[in-house]
Formats: sequence, C-alpha cells, structure tokens
Amino acid sequence: MNNTIFTFPKPENEPVLGYKPGSAERKEIRKALEELYAKTTTIYPVIGGKKVETADMGEIVMPTDNKHVLARYYKVGEKEVKAAIEASLQAHKEWAETPWIDRASIMLKIATLISGKYRWLINAATMLGQGKTTMQAEIDSACELVDFLRYNAYYASQIYSDQPCSDKGTLNYVTYRPMEGFVFAITPFNFTSIASNLCLSPVLMGNVCIWKPSTTAMLSNYLLMDIYKEAGLPDGVVNFLPGSGALIGNVAFADPNLAGVHFTGSTGTFKGFWKSIGQNIDIYKTYPKIVGETGGKDFIFVHKSADADQVAAAIVRGAFEFQGQKCSAASRAYVPASLWPAVKEKVAAMVAEIKVGDVRDFSAFVNAVIDEASFDNCMRYIEHAKNSPDAEIVVGGTGDKSKGWFVQPTVILAKKPDYKSMCEEIFGPIITVYVYEDEKYEETLHLCDQTSPYALTGAIFSADRKALRTGADILKYAAGNIYYNDKPTGAVVGQQPFGGARASGTNDKAGSYLNLIRWTSPQAIKETFDPARDYKYPFISDAE
Repeated sequence: MNNTIFTFPKPENEPVLGYKPGSAERKEIRKALEELYAKTTTIYPVIGGKKVETADMGEIVMPTDNKHVLARYYKVGEKEVKAAIEASLQAHKEWAETPWIDRASIMLKIATLISGKYRWLINAATMLGQGKTTMQAEIDSACELVDFLRYNAYYASQIYSDQPCSDKGTLNYVTYRPMEGFVFAITPFNFTSIASNLCLSPVLMGNVCIWKPSTTAMLSNYLLMDIYKEAGLPDGVVNFLPGSGALIGNVAFADPNLAGVHFTGSTGTFKGFWKSIGQNIDIYKTYPKIVGETGGKDFIFVHKSADADQVAAAIVRGAFEFQGQKCSAASRAYVPASLWPAVKEKVAAMVAEIKVGDVRDFSAFVNAVIDEASFDNCMRYIEHAKNSPDAEIVVGGTGDKSKGWFVQPTVILAKKPDYKSMCEEIFGPIITVYVYEDEKYEETLHLCDQTSPYALTGAIFSADRKALRTGADILKYAAGNIYYNDKPTGAVVGQQPFGGARASGTNDKAGSYLNLIRWTSPQAIKETFDPARDYKYPFISDAE
C-alpha cells in the first residue's frame, strides 16, 4: 500500500514552438498534414472501450477545402447513448476508488504523449478539421491541452490537502468524493484543449463521463480517445458519442444518474440544457452540477491616451486570429475620435497585408470559418452593414465559399452604439467600432457595460493610470477576464483562469482549482477519541 503524502509542484507552461522556415517542427507538421489529408479517417463511437458501428454515417470536410472529405463517422442512436451511460456507471466504482495519484499519473502520461509523440498529429488534425493556422493549433491542441493536464494535477493536490483544523480529542478531515452518477461533457469545435479539459477535469477528480464532441472537431477529438487509452485510462471512464446533440442530450438529461454537465458552446444551447434539467429535477438522484462557458461580445475600450499602434495590433490579432472564432475574440471596439483616424489607417494597412487561405499555406494569417452556416451568418451581418444607414464597412466586407468558407477580415463602423453588430455575437472575423467623443469617456464606458448581455473578456487601452482605474471600476462586471493594454484573447492556464458571468456562463474558471472543485462532493468527517458518557452539560445544576 502506498501511504505517501504527495503534493505536485507547480508546473511550467508548455513552450510554444515557432515553426520557422527550416525548423524541425515545421518539417514534422508538414508530414503529419500530408498523412492526414491523404486518407479518410473512419470515426467510431467508443463505448466501454469498444469501437461501435451503427447504421447511420456522416461526413466531415475541411473548412478551407470544403470538397475534401477528411473523415466519415458513425452516428449514435438512443441505444448507444444508453449503453454509454451504463458503461460509465459500471466503471464508476473502480475509478472512484483508484488512488488520486494514479489518476493524476494517467493525466500526466497523456500530457507527455501529446507534448512529444503525438504533437504533430493532434496539431495537424486541429488544423485540417478546425481551420487553424499552425500557430493557433500549437497554442491550442499542444500547449494549452498539456497545460490543463499538468496544472490540474497540481490543483488537485492543493484541493486534497486543504483540510480543517482539529481540537484536542478529535480528528477532523474532508474527503473529496467524486459525484454519484456520470458527467455529461458537451464540447465545442474551436478548441481541442477545451474539449479534452471538459472531459478530463471531472475524470481527474474520480468521475466518469459521456462525451458529445462537436462534429466539426471530431477528427482531433477522436485521436484524443486513442491517446487516453494508450496512457492507461480504463475503459468506460470516458465514452465518446458522435451524433446528434439533441438526441444524445434528450437521453442524458432524462437519466436519473446525471450528476453534472460540463459545457462550452452557445448561450442559447446552455439555457436549453438548464431548462431541461429543471424540468427533470424530480427524477435525479442528486442535483446535477451545471458548469458552462458560453457566448461573448468581447470589447476593446480605448482611452485618448492610448498608443494607436498598440490598439491597431490588438484589434487585428484580437478580432481576426482564428477567424474570430474564439469565445474571447474582440468583437466590438470603442475608440475616441482623436485616435480613430490613426487607428483606422493602421488597421487597414495591416489587413491589406493579411493573406487569407488554406491551413497548409503557412503564409496565411486567416483561414476559413468552420462551416457554411457560419459563413452565411457572417455574410448576413456584412450585408446588413452595407445596407444600413447606421453603419458602414471601412475594411474588408467580402467572402467566398466556392472552395472554402473564407470571410475577409472586416471592420464595421457603427454610427450608433446599439447598432446590431455592436450587440450580437457573430463568431467570425468581424469587429464593429463605435467612435465616441473624447470627453465622453465615462459615459461611453457605461454604454459598453450595458450594451451586451455577455461578460466574458474585455480590454482597456490607456497610458493614463487614473483613466485605467476608472475603466476597470465601471467595467468590473462586464468581463470575467479583463486585459489592460493587451488584446482580450490568449488566456494561459495557470496565469489567467478563464471564464465569464452574465450570459457568458457560470464563471467556474477553467485552468484553476475553482473548476476542479466543482467536480467533487466533499464529505466532512469527525472522529472523537473520548466520547461523552452522559447527556448533561456542566451548566445543568440547581446550585449557584
């Protein structure tokens, strides 16, 4: 029996490779891209460790080459979902009783495999399937995914070691049990790392999971299942269910053993989940824990003292990297009139240099949006701006879906602070700018706070410390992650725990102990060494 009391040291973040011309990593990613592009992968549901065939299949195509089929996948039906729930429940007891250091060791083995052996393959799958540049894939499916795993082991050791005090004659301690039942993980297309973390953060804490991956991220997500198995994750602890989210959700939410939901996606979908759980609340064995990170209408707010070059770079990187398909992407900006001419000129010059193209073209900074529905949605906003008296297109404003779903980086100038694209989430390479009078800084800060129902990320640019403090105070509830003089994207695990409130989610901060502790059911234990032998307390007496 291992009776070691162990605390994981605080890790360092995984180094981000540069992929410069002539580098070893550039050659490796080229090979992996060619390998995956040349074949059509078959993706199976994985239930209790077994790969399952069904009668219904679907296809996955590349966003940047939308006639090329990357993979075909078997879709689950109600029978398979119920089998996955049963497999998870069968795995629950043994996994829950597995020593936490063993569970953490498996997580660290997964991190090691992705950091080394599978780095190129998982990055290539994320590039081809999800439309990411080499750098965006490296940051996501290699570095952030590895960081989640390593930091979560560290945070778990902190949680387990957090114990109450004991008086003389007693011993008090807390056990952090996993929850009774299964966790339902519903994961997004835009981050391979988030998909993995939504499954594995509950699993690290002893829970079991059924996983509904996004169809458009299924290639990278399916590779993860093979990596999990190679690292020693027992069969049935994570069950992989491609197919209709509505079908899978209906079965999962109707099961009495639902113990939690871990979600990243749209606000509307999350609200639907919450309603379903509320309607079924009487059937559950325990109140399900609901953890979600949803939409955003993330802002860049500029004070007149800011540097125009810095603001322009933040707009271009914050709004257009990964085609604006980050929950944290800059989607609206408030720029003072005195700075707008310079900022506009510099943004236009940068965008003119940007190449939009295939992920395999390493000179492209912007690739394609994820699918045709996303393309059409982006173009509707662009067309609305072209035809509205309250807006104009000042940069970009075109798109082409003949080969891939390509939308040119676009800047809309709004003449009203409540113009449509200032308020609504778009999830594409479009940012809307409202120009305000310099002296109306505080008034416009309040407008920013009140314009959107979301509160995920935001940035304030100012060289004036007092103005920065004023902005931070007025916007303190407008963002769960706020950036001073930086773009509102790029949270790093262990440095900026990520999540927002209002319509942006439950703010349980992925990448910190705050998220992990949600996947525990603490039990306080008191042991008394010399229990009382009589009911009477000293005060019970007729004597004075």
